[in-house]
Amino acid sequence: MKQQFCSKQFGALLCGAVIILSSSIVFAQSNQSTVIVSGSRFEENLNEVPANVKVITREEIANSTSNNIPDVLSQIGGLNVRSTNGGQLNLNATVDMGGYGATANSTTLVLVDGQRINPIDSSAVPWESIPIDSIERIEILQGGASVQYGNGAVGGVINIITNGGKSNINQATVNYGSFNTLINNAILRNTVDQTTIQLTANTSNSSGWRENSAANAYSVDAKLTQALGGIDNVYGDLFYSYTNQQTPGGVQGQVGQGNPQSAKFNNIGSGTSANDSGFRFGGIKGLNDSFRFELDGTYTNRTVFTNNPYYSSVEANNAGFVSPSNNNLQGWQLNISPRIKGDFGAYGSTIIGYEFNKGSQSSNDSFAPLTQASAIAWGASTPVQNSSSANLINQSIYAISRLPLSKKIELSGGYRHQTQGASTNDSNIWSPNGAVSNSQNYSANAGDVALNFNYLKGQRAYIKWNQSYRFPNIDEFWGWDPTNNSRIFSGILRPQTAQTYEAGGNWQLWTSNITASIFSTVSQNEIMYNPSSGFNTNSEYNINRNGVVLDSTSAITSKFNLGAGGKVQRAYYASGPYQGNLIPQVPNLLLNARASYLLTSNWTIGGVINYVGNQHYDASPAAYSQLSVMPSYTVADVYASYKTGKWEGRFTIKNVGNAAYSTYGGYGSVSQPNGTLPNDYYYYPSDPRAYFVSAKYSFN
Repeated sequence: MKQQFCSKQFGALLCGAVIILSSSIVFAQSNQSTVIVSGSRFEENLNEVPANVKVITREEIANSTSNNIPDVLSQIGGLNVRSTNGGQLNLNATVDMGGYGATANSTTLVLVDGQRINPIDSSAVPWESIPIDSIERIEILQGGASVQYGNGAVGGVINIITNGGKSNINQATVNYGSFNTLINNAILRNTVDQTTIQLTANTSNSSGWRENSAANAYSVDAKLTQALGGIDNVYGDLFYSYTNQQTPGGVQGQVGQGNPQSAKFNNIGSGTSANDSGFRFGGIKGLNDSFRFELDGTYTNRTVFTNNPYYSSVEANNAGFVSPSNNNLQGWQLNISPRIKGDFGAYGSTIIGYEFNKGSQSSNDSFAPLTQASAIAWGASTPVQNSSSANLINQSIYAISRLPLSKKIELSGGYRHQTQGASTNDSNIWSPNGAVSNSQNYSANAGDVALNFNYLKGQRAYIKWNQSYRFPNIDEFWGWDPTNNSRIFSGILRPQTAQTYEAGGNWQLWTSNITASIFSTVSQNEIMYNPSSGFNTNSEYNINRNGVVLDSTSAITSKFNLGAGGKVQRAYYASGPYQGNLIPQVPNLLLNARASYLLTSNWTIGGVINYVGNQHYDASPAAYSQLSVMPSYTVADVYASYKTGKWEGRFTIKNVGNAAYSTYGGYGSVSQPNGTLPNDYYYYPSDPRAYFVSAKYSFN
């Protein structure tokens, strides 16, 4: 692999991060304004939250090099973001907050206005369904939060707030750049008396850098918020998004080997389209001076169609490949969450809530006529089509309390109990026993307790214990047997749990804000996929995760802003035959630094740099400790912007060092044109250097 940054440059990055952190303390001069967050389901000052919370504002997003939400989370939030398709649109991106590697999609809970948008399978969060201009702020809460938000909040929570301010915003942005990428964003938000109307839209198109990697995405969101006097309000939010992307597949070999621009032979011509639509609603009703009732609800509908023409070709038939040429995925999800909040003044506050979630999804695989003969040869009685489906019903009750022990010390804690009923049906054509069905009920508990110590104004420290959980995704009920080349039913797995001990704090020093925490997590029954067996299973061995998280932002002067942060972490088997082995796809070191400088009243320059350390390829636990590791990489973006009147122009260079890198790689069975499946490395290359120009116009 070509090295774009030498060891001296990496050392300079480390030194720069230290200098930035030091500068934050030495040169800051005035108090930073406070921020209200809802990461704990209480609306409160950042200093009152016993957790590691970072808030990304609308202004920070607007002044960044980011064109999509995963970019924002990586560049401003400093989080580890992976993608198997890459591309400038960053579709199908995964954000790993807790060091969970391959299952990060299922352990990082993503919310829009406090309501979950994670699908009920293991597919990526539909980031494209949220127009980036609709975002008022993003709250990033590191660590478990299942007491507050239930299933999946094991590694952390990302809460995207679009119910923000009432200020009028009317603007449109056009962004064009490398690989024929065109991104358009628009927002129209106006408040008349007590009514706020917000319309946002996004269109994105790219020809892609790799063969068979073109993509496009469209989204629209219409929101109406009505104030009813006092704290009372209601809102409704209609949304729709569509994506269509080609899928180039992985490149055989270790990172840097092979031709990264070429699509895999059996992926040429393949693609996936998805439609997401739904409705979010909610409101607040004050009951008296001490109590209020809140309600959130959402309904989503998702359809996904995947086409792979290779498997209906003569070449595939001659090589003995038996795979579906088309797949239809259809599903829906309903979530309703009522709760009552009580404020008892000096005696603290309490939330008592109930959450109901129901979801259903079905999958239909179609086999092309050319492969029917091969399918029959493999023992299939009806080779044209097979199907599977799953239904989930989740219910939970929870209570969260805050109790001031003194003017400076507060005790908080909570408990949640969730039950899930899962039922499945499978007309697996490869099963010699015909249709397979199963159903199971499981439950899980979450709890936390924390002490928050505000020992000085703007200075606080906390200690915390937390237990969180996640139930399996519906596609984790199935696997693929590489020996018999057939789909298998893994069974309905148990929920995994994790206990975390954490200590940290938030310190405001002059114009600086520093957040830091240290954590240790023990996970039981962790849901994992074994590439060798093809099964999804509950690990019988505990897995430990330890680390330190740090972030600092500072206004050095009125014109010069700096930020830096990082994460040192270690995820490993704590017991069993793999004791001490690291979990794959979890880098031990993440570093992030960002800066902006106002040259004149019109000109601003800035940039961001991320470093991701070595990590193991995704592979069987019995194999990956003997394999090579994926190389570390450093990626930097820079920009220059010019503002005059209602116009703003921007020039951005992404991946300015032209680093050749990959965020995801694995080791396992790799299809060959002759039909064999030898074990080998594979990886998904990321885009090289890219250039973008943009123009923004404000109609206000």
